[in-house]
Amino acid sequence: MKFIIFLFYRAVAMKLPKSNTPFVGKISKTIRVAVVSKLFKSVGANVNVERGARFGYKNNIVIGDNSGIGINANIPPDITIGDNVMMGPDCVIYAANHKFDETSIPMNQQGHEPMKKTIIGNDVWIGGRVIMMPGKTIGDGVIVGAGSVVTKNLESYGIYGGNPAKLIKMRK
Repeated sequence: MKFIIFLFYRAVAMKLPKSNTPFVGKISKTIRVAVVSKLFKSVGANVNVERGARFGYKNNIVIGDNSGIGINANIPPDITIGDNVMMGPDCVIYAANHKFDETSIPMNQQGHEPMKKTIIGNDVWIGGRVIMMPGKTIGDGVIVGAGSVVTKNLESYGIYGGNPAKLIKMRK
């Protein structure tokens, strides 16, 4: 049954209009949330999963209260998204990376590293087109500027930006 729900999400729900589209947006949002509540491990209250958000069939996704997954976001199978998280459009969060340690074997034949869990804290704002490398932790109250590439864990209440994302200033 879960696989059929996943197919419905991919074929119909993820293609419905954006949540802020006049007249049909609220209906689209309600349908997407109803579907992901059957697919994710846990879905909080007042969650928004936007149009085009992608995730795999086998997942361990947890999303907290008042949080959203942005338009066309790509979400890994093992992620915890805290409460009050805003995510801009086109964010990509990776779960694993290619192996490349053995120089005598072509990289495309070395396989992948094991998947890593990503954790996004509470009250986080992730700007549009942010890329996060596998297994990173974003602390509470963090702001990640649009277009940033997160290659390390981010300390709580920091404002980060750039490629790679660097601390710009602390919020506290």
